[in-house]
Amino acid sequence: MGGGLAGFTAYATLRHGGLAPAEIAVFGTDPDPASEWRQRAAAIRQRRMRSESDGHVAPTAFPGLAVRSAIRHRDALPLVQSLFDRYHPSVADFLEHVAEVRERSGWDASFRRRRIGAIRAVDGGFELDDAGTFAHVLMAPGHPGLAFPEGVEGDERAVHSYQPHDYAGEIEVVGAGMAAATEWLNALAAGAAVTSVRRREPERRPLNLPRELFTRRGLRGFHATSKEQRVGLLRGWSTPSYPSGRDWDEPLERARREGRFRILPELNGGQQIICATGFKRGFRNDSLLAALVDIHALETADGWIALAPDSTVPSLTDETRTLSVAGVPAQWAFPAADTLAGHKYAARRFLRRIRACRTR
Repeated sequence: MGGGLAGFTAYATLRHGGLAPAEIAVFGTDPDPASEWRQRAAAIRQRRMRSESDGHVAPTAFPGLAVRSAIRHRDALPLVQSLFDRYHPSVADFLEHVAEVRERSGWDASFRRRRIGAIRAVDGGFELDDAGTFAHVLMAPGHPGLAFPEGVEGDERAVHSYQPHDYAGEIEVVGAGMAAATEWLNALAAGAAVTSVRRREPERRPLNLPRELFTRRGLRGFHATSKEQRVGLLRGWSTPSYPSGRDWDEPLERARREGRFRILPELNGGQQIICATGFKRGFRNDSLLAALVDIHALETADGWIALAPDSTVPSLTDETRTLSVAGVPAQWAFPAADTLAGHKYAARRFLRRIRACRTR
């Protein structure tokens, strides 16, 4: 359930695991799995991925995007950059990769243009509206909607960074994460004067979460935490961040000296407000997840559904059926669930559950 990149990655993983297109049903609203991501990337004029060589949708880790780029362009530089975690594929290369996997995986044969409104556990699996009953279901509903600062939504000067927009002469950018930093540079390059509206300094790190959380050892430590500790960690990791380096710092410092970049804690009457404030958070902002929690009295914690380490819903998963969650709602199992690495984490464990049930 879900036709975005999380659902697409799961589909590619299942196909690699031996399932045929006729054995898989994909429910979504757009047959292009990169549609929403493409629109957001275009809105902020994103040129490079924050992810690295292994940030792809193919089911196997090798070859990564650095290897593909080196072969395509007959240039070893991407391989060298990848050795030092310096390789970041272009948006164009990533989208080309998605199109290639879509064509060879059989995605379109399994895709059904339909929005599922409710899921209910029944004998033999899970009932998805009147679309049928399935023994194994992976939910990848994506983000529940764009988040606007309180009092700003509806202001005629305001636009979200992930909505199409141009730049006025004086711009206030609310937020301090990757999208905000990208907007600072875009607006400055367009000749605008930019005010960064933020009340705390962003973290500076190459990935959206500390690198150790993408490792088995880091995850073991995370999974060993208590509910209260885990909530605190997830809240802490939700703080804004963007990479360090001259490509970010030098243009901002130059603009600051020119009087075209400043930082303020509040809006100050600019011509245009760009809300680089990401998405709404918590299962209550998603009607499908909220209904699932209420109908089945699922365990939750401060906006998260309490998942098992393998990204499944414990009370609704057993040796005969699987209910798994992928994408941003799966952060309880994998803090970086809303990344390509997180998509693969949920997908591979979903495949393991299916295989285990098939052998019984």
